[in-house]
Amino acid sequence: MVNDTTTKPPNCAEIQQCIEAYGYVNYLPIISVNAFFLAVFSVGFIAQFLLGFRHRTWGYTAAMMVGALIEAIGYGGRIGMHFDVFIDTWFIIYLCCLTIAPAFFSCAVYLSLSRILSLYNPHLSLLKPRVITTIFISCDLLSLVLQAVGGALASVATTNHSQDIGVDVMVAGLSSQVAATTAFGVLCLHLMWAVRKHRARVYKHTEVLRRNGRVRLFLWAIALATLTILIRCAFRVAELSEGFKGSLANNEVLFLVFDAAMMTVCIGALTVAHPAWTLGDEMWVAGGFRKGEAGSAGSGVGEEGMVMGRKERSENASASASGHVTPENREGGGSM
Repeated sequence: MVNDTTTKPPNCAEIQQCIEAYGYVNYLPIISVNAFFLAVFSVGFIAQFLLGFRHRTWGYTAAMMVGALIEAIGYGGRIGMHFDVFIDTWFIIYLCCLTIAPAFFSCAVYLSLSRILSLYNPHLSLLKPRVITTIFISCDLLSLVLQAVGGALASVATTNHSQDIGVDVMVAGLSSQVAATTAFGVLCLHLMWAVRKHRARVYKHTEVLRRNGRVRLFLWAIALATLTILIRCAFRVAELSEGFKGSLANNEVLFLVFDAAMMTVCIGALTVAHPAWTLGDEMWVAGGFRKGEAGSAGSGVGEEGMVMGRKERSENASASASGHVTPENREGGGSM
């Protein structure tokens, strides 16, 4: 698509020739399509704000809102590129924003796993909820910093060498995000296996809640969001590995399918299946780490979880006093 109003550099006869020779990308982004995605993420931002304010899911809401806002700004940059693809301002906005935004969606997904563990039994997981959150949020922060620094270096580079350095740093950041997302997926798959293998250790008092259609919707949303983030990051690694003048970096259709559409599905799933609506406010608080609140990620859900914990400790103490060893005691009190 060609726009004759685009500012042309000197010594250029044809606009397409100018774009290929001097443009930051070899095409003019389509206004209507990019405006659609700008609207999608703007609506997602507003929806996350309203849901978060209503239900006080602050960590999840902050991550989703920041991610949605940065995505919207990035598509604003792409719309600006349609009118002038030769200046660096719009390109920097597009490159930096759409590169780092999904890291915030990953953060929201990582925060959700501790709540999911509270439905089953945190001891069934390979790692404790607090450890999971600490490790994966740290990995997310590392990838975010690498992508942001790499994007800044590449977008303001004055030589091919300095631009290549920036691109390499971005690829490193995206690759670390792919690795972290893959590891997170493996951890979730192990949890599924452990729940099926050790059914006797799964919390009984949350069985009704687990069978609720809303909770299942939330679990599917987390799985779908994880998959779309992984697909998107893998695509961006392949895209940037070729450099800004590579075939993938200059194919808008592929970008729209493997980045824009993937992140639309991601934010859609994490908004429609918002945890406060699907799990409930009390369940979300019970899966947190703040002391003094109703329950904890390691003790069950709310008051009922604490009662269950006291009951289990009492039974274990009685068993120890009588010399009877239960399967739970043989397994070290249920820890893995």
